[in-house]
Amino acid sequence: MSALFEPITLRSLTIPNRIWLSPMCMYSAAPEGPETGAVTDFHLAHLGSRAAGGAGLVMVEATGVRPDGRISPWDLGLWNDRQQEQLARVAALIAQHGAVPAIQLAHAGRKASSQSPATGSGPLPIDQGGWQVVGPSPIPFDEDRQVPAELTEAQIAELVEDFAAAARRALAAGFQVVEVHGAHGYLLHQFLSPISNHRTDGYGGDFAGRSRLAREVATAVRAVWPAELPVFFRVSATDWRPAEPSWTVEESVLLAKELQLIGVDLVDVSTGGNVPHAEITIEPGYQVPFAETIRRESGIAVNAVGLITDADQAERIVADGRADAVMLGRELLRDPYWPLHAARELGVPRNWPAQYGFAVGPRG
Repeated sequence: MSALFEPITLRSLTIPNRIWLSPMCMYSAAPEGPETGAVTDFHLAHLGSRAAGGAGLVMVEATGVRPDGRISPWDLGLWNDRQQEQLARVAALIAQHGAVPAIQLAHAGRKASSQSPATGSGPLPIDQGGWQVVGPSPIPFDEDRQVPAELTEAQIAELVEDFAAAARRALAAGFQVVEVHGAHGYLLHQFLSPISNHRTDGYGGDFAGRSRLAREVATAVRAVWPAELPVFFRVSATDWRPAEPSWTVEESVLLAKELQLIGVDLVDVSTGGNVPHAEITIEPGYQVPFAETIRRESGIAVNAVGLITDADQAERIVADGRADAVMLGRELLRDPYWPLHAARELGVPRNWPAQYGFAVGPRG
């Protein structure tokens, strides 16, 4: 028996295995017009192929809860009916192939109004289609970035409702898991970290103040999400800046405990993204120890990400109890059928899609 291919049940939802597609921005939505922020045929092909390839859960990329919350104009959104209708096609296709449809809801904060990677990923000027960015404090992400407008408490309250409204739409579109994006230097992470949050009101200062928005968003999303379905929260477990006050794995553990009390079911553990020049030691599975620490010290379920590239490595992470699942990003971009190849390597019977049977055989 393979731990990697053992189903996992969160609340009343059973996910068929522990290999999940990580949410990755494709920068392929229409940037303007009636289809702004809506999925395209590309997204159907991209996400559908990963579901057909055997991933147990397929998560749609960071999806903006409001127009100015997108990383770039080419990102997905979920603030209107057309976006919801198109995403419903994606959720249905993922489920049709036996995977669990999931979606990540996000606001990019001071890292919004960016170019797409195809054009360099730098800031997108306002006179070229960009917009004024916002954040917890008027501290730019980098020297070439806009100074964000500091959010007022009234604007923060609106943002909490934006997340809840997007979650309602995600449910109506057919998704079974919703994830709140609190990592990678985007808005919720910006509030969490003292590097980017210098507020002196109830949303800044100590851990309780800096984590307040994350907790309010998680509470609002949990309130509109069915009790039988799970809510995830993605966190960057460290800013990778130990020499200065920053977000740490110790605070990530505290946040995980708070999120569990709110009703979050799994913490999706990544790292970094809130400073442009962090010194990160990158090696196979380099983020797994953070997931393991959060799981052990908080008791909440976690998944691990980051340079998980082969079947034996992924199997050991789950079998050894370091994480409850693994999320793959680049590996599943390179090979949509990685889960089926992994099953063959681990000796686990798995049927390929019937349409491909003549090429690979019914059991790979």
